[in-house]
Amino acid sequence: MKPINLRIAEELSVREQQVAAAISLLDSGATVPFVARYRKEATGALDDAQLRTLEERLKYLRELDERRTAILDSISQQGKLDAGLKQAIDAADTKTRLEDLYLPYRPKRRTKAQIAREAGLEPLADALLARPDQSPDGVARRYVEPGKGVSDAAAALEGARAILVERFAEDATLIGTLREEVWSRGRLCSRVRAGKAEPGAKFADYFDFSEPLAKLPSHRILALFRGEKEEVLILELLPDPAAPDRGEPGTFERQIANRFKIADRGRPGDRWLIDTVRLAWRTRILVHIGSGKLLKRPQCRCSPGTSVTCCSRPPRARVQRWGLIRGIAPASKSPWLLRPGKSRRRRQSTRMSHSVVGTSRLLSWRGLPKSIAWN
Repeated sequence: MKPINLRIAEELSVREQQVAAAISLLDSGATVPFVARYRKEATGALDDAQLRTLEERLKYLRELDERRTAILDSISQQGKLDAGLKQAIDAADTKTRLEDLYLPYRPKRRTKAQIAREAGLEPLADALLARPDQSPDGVARRYVEPGKGVSDAAAALEGARAILVERFAEDATLIGTLREEVWSRGRLCSRVRAGKAEPGAKFADYFDFSEPLAKLPSHRILALFRGEKEEVLILELLPDPAAPDRGEPGTFERQIANRFKIADRGRPGDRWLIDTVRLAWRTRILVHIGSGKLLKRPQCRCSPGTSVTCCSRPPRARVQRWGLIRGIAPASKSPWLLRPGKSRRRRQSTRMSHSVVGTSRLLSWRGLPKSIAWN
């Protein structure tokens, strides 16, 4: 596992010595604007945008390493840490991936799957998954034990299904793949609650709303969450707008089936396994993904790993927050951020120039293309 300094240096395409110097200054209490303006000789002239990205990534990676250590300790205390799992945890580069790997080992209340395992039904689940050519009812009868709470074949099959559902829902690689698919293809829908149209009129734009998850801007996400919190809106995650009829397996169900080599070939156990896949997707996996559907933000291609909107199209709120003048881009190394330490007098003089000479001439004076436009 690479040191934090080296990871950040590779992401920013700078030297590790520059990152180490910046981290030392930030840890000593210096702020990003101060370091950007007065400590250029120490950081190798890292600009404001690079330093802010560095600060965000430093915090994220330190929290990631702390969580990694805690997870390794927890799994080790359970006696379940092997070389392969440790390697996977060490290689996890996001908190989401780390939590997906920890999911099967997280302490939890007794589940139906745990009760089924205690009743000795895990061999039944393994047999049905490995040998779909067997009749589920015929195999389940061998595991009927009323003394362990397995009164008949139906109860045995229910326990075996609970074990498989939990197994499918705790596969870290599968969950990561499905989460990316839902993010890229899914839509977030909202509708108004009954009787809330008049008191919640400020959310009228979202009374019948649907938009792809990947295209939702920050302000709209916040508005939807506020509407849900105030019990005006009902939010629903639609993972695949082009999903087939309920009788046929959808895209995500097929991915789960392929992961565990399940296919409908007319064998006695195929239908039972496909129903188990559908149950795992709808009751466990989709719920798990949906609970954090908007906690993941699209990553900026200019700053890998940071949860920000791509700097090539900043939202108007960010533009105004940084004091940009509508119609022009600032003259600095960073394409959208003001030069660090720019004085109020200079900003005022720039605004005066903008009002006097006009946008076209000001852009020409700044050495910027006149075609710049803002949405």
